[in-house]
Amino acid sequence: MKKLPFENLGFANLDHHRHLRKGFPEVIYAPGKTIPQIVKISGALRRNGTTVLVTRAEAKVYRALRKRFPKVKYHELARAVVIGDVPKKKVGLIAVVSAGTADLPVAEEAVLTCEILGNKVEKIYDVGVAGIHRFLAHWNKIQKAKVIIVVAGMEGALASVVAGLIDKPVIGVPTSVGYGTSFGGVAALLTMLNSCANGVTVANIDNGFAAAISASMINKL
Repeated sequence: MKKLPFENLGFANLDHHRHLRKGFPEVIYAPGKTIPQIVKISGALRRNGTTVLVTRAEAKVYRALRKRFPKVKYHELARAVVIGDVPKKKVGLIAVVSAGTADLPVAEEAVLTCEILGNKVEKIYDVGVAGIHRFLAHWNKIQKAKVIIVVAGMEGALASVVAGLIDKPVIGVPTSVGYGTSFGGVAALLTMLNSCANGVTVANIDNGFAAAISASMINKL
């Protein structure tokens, strides 16, 4: 295979070819990395001309990046930092649906990722199965979407409900929201994996980022 470009920083090998191969650049997952490592990786990505997304970032990470780079924005609810520009031209439509308000950090991570990747996004929040008429009130909006991300904790039933009503791909994101027997999102994960509704694909627990990547690829087909 032809040698593809990457950059060795000593503690990380940055994949500078990823945006050509996948349509989006490498993203920085903050937990487990030191702040100096995050700053150095961000600098290397910026030199390559890409917008930088740092996921699961605490405020102290944002403060360090703000000192080093212009055009840095902290999205507190999504727990993410963006360095650079978000595309103004957006295509298609992805609907991000949350079952409850407690699911919003994961939903907002998905929304932000979708927007950075150049997708139009429609937010439909707090429309879980405890009052499904709230979801049905957004029927016309959701019909226009090419793909739907459903973020739900507790028992995670909303993904099945949406997929049973809509003729579009549904990506379920189970969240760790819930009482003891939700087992940190495992109950919602198993519900979504065992859905009898056709067209449900399931991301990992709390992984709004991964759902957004898949949704973006579907939206741009």
